[in-house]
This record gives sequence, C-alpha cells and structure tokens, in this order.
Amino acid sequence: MMGIKRILIFILIIILCIATLGCSNKNDTIKIATKPMTEQFILGEMLKLLIEENTDLKVEITKGIGGGTSNIHPAILKGDFDLYPEYTGTSWSFVLKEEGIPDDETLYNELKNKYNSEYDLSWIGLYGFNNTYGLVIRKDLAEQYNIKTYSDLAKYSKDFTFGAEYDFYEREDGFDALCKEYGMKFKKSVDLDIGLKYDAINSKEIDIMNVFTTDGQLSNSNVVLLDDDKEFYQTYYCGTIVRNNTLKKYPELKDVLMKMNNILTEGEMAELNYKVETEKEDEVKVAKDFLKDKGLLK
Repeated sequence: MMGIKRILIFILIIILCIATLGCSNKNDTIKIATKPMTEQFILGEMLKLLIEENTDLKVEITKGIGGGTSNIHPAILKGDFDLYPEYTGTSWSFVLKEEGIPDDETLYNELKNKYNSEYDLSWIGLYGFNNTYGLVIRKDLAEQYNIKTYSDLAKYSKDFTFGAEYDFYEREDGFDALCKEYGMKFKKSVDLDIGLKYDAINSKEIDIMNVFTTDGQLSNSNVVLLDDDKEFYQTYYCGTIVRNNTLKKYPELKDVLMKMNNILTEGEMAELNYKVETEKEDEVKVAKDFLKDKGLLK
C-alpha cells in the first residue's frame, strides 16, 4: 500500500513540474524602460503590444526615466530592465565615448560587437528613422530660392534670420561650428525659447531654425527640412537594446523585436509625435493604430 502511495505522489510531482514549466512564460514579465520623450513613450508601447501579441509574456513599462541613457544604461546592466529603445549616436558617443564617426553601417556593426562583448547586451534591429539635428526653412523661401540643402542655404544665408534656443548657440557642434563648416553668414540670429520656435517661424519672425528631425510639429508646419549634404551632424537611428540573458531565457523575443525593423520613417515618427503632443491622443492608441496599419497587429 505504501509503495502505491509513493508512486502516486511521484506521479503527482511530475505532473506539477510539467505544468509549472509549461506555464512559466505566462507569468513572466519583460521590463521596458523609456526616456522622457513622447517618441520613446510611443515606441515603448509598440514594443509592449508586439511582445504581448506574439508571446505569452507580460510587459511592464517604466515610463520617462529622468536622465535617459545616463540612468537607463547602468540599470539595464544590473538587470533592472530587460530592454529599451536607444539611439546609435548616443550609444557611440555617450556610452562608448568613441570620437571618430564612421559611416552608418560600420558604426552599427561596431556598436553591436562592442555592446555584446563589453556589456552583454544586443542591438536588435533599427526602426528606420534618424532622429538627429536638422535645419528647416520657411516653405515659401525654399521655393523662392530653390533651397534644398545646407549648401544651398549658405549661398543666401545673408538674406535670412536664424532662430534657435540658447543651448544651440553654446554647443560645440552648434551654431558657430555649423556656420564655419558650410560658410553661412546670417543677416541676424535670434535666441528663442525652445517652445516658441515653431510659432516664430510660422509667423515669419525668423526664416531658418534648428530642429530634431522627428519633431511632432514638423508634420504640421509650413517648413521644409533641409538635407545636411556634408553630413555635419551625427546620425541617431533608433533601435532596441536588450539583455543577452533575457534573449537566452526567452529566445522567441528576437523575432518579435525584429518586427520593428525599418517600420518608421522620420515623417511617420514626426506625425505620431504630433498626434500625442498636439492633438492629445493617447500614446497607446497611436501605437496600436500604427501597428495595425502596418499589418503587425490583429
């Protein structure tokens, strides 16, 4: 009788172990970090939606971590987070502290190798858009002077008023360095509050201003984004950084994260930012609608 009882207990233990292993992923949580930017909030929601749609994993987002990379990078190394959206230029210059800037393909391959060997982290895909510094000109002036590039702008810069926030005039790669590289000499330069720049150019108070290439207001302003034809500014392509331990534990994640590869242009990202920042749409809805339009969500 005792022998039968022991056998039954043993069988029960095996059944419980199998059940536990079979359901383990359903209770596991992937922790995502985002920087304090509208763009990052939207990207974080996209990652969450794709992971929960295509795996049994749950996702928890820590939204808008102050200090951005300076706090997220040490935290992901400690295991506080599993993954987060990051920019190639930030990783190259701020994290790795590299000085020379190679071409985009070389830089990305170097990033992948160094993050893997030095930090046990992986870069999984790039979303497609480059959120870097840029210059815009009033659309009417771009058409009148046929200005498409920074070099085109330099030919007529003496006729225009330039506007930027204070920091841009103080940066090493800001106003003075830009003018020197392209030989620009503006009629006037104006120091503006960062939140008032678009109002200033739309009201023709200024003619040219600096921007980020995925600014939400770009999609609804009467301006033209110029081509940095000498590639003065470093590129900041966005992609996912993930812990190798997380990929080993949940190998299904890699294919899911690659669904974000090359799905966003600068214009699309700017439009999504505009919907959240200006039209006050919920970032979850904006992310979900975009992924549905791309055929990535049911």
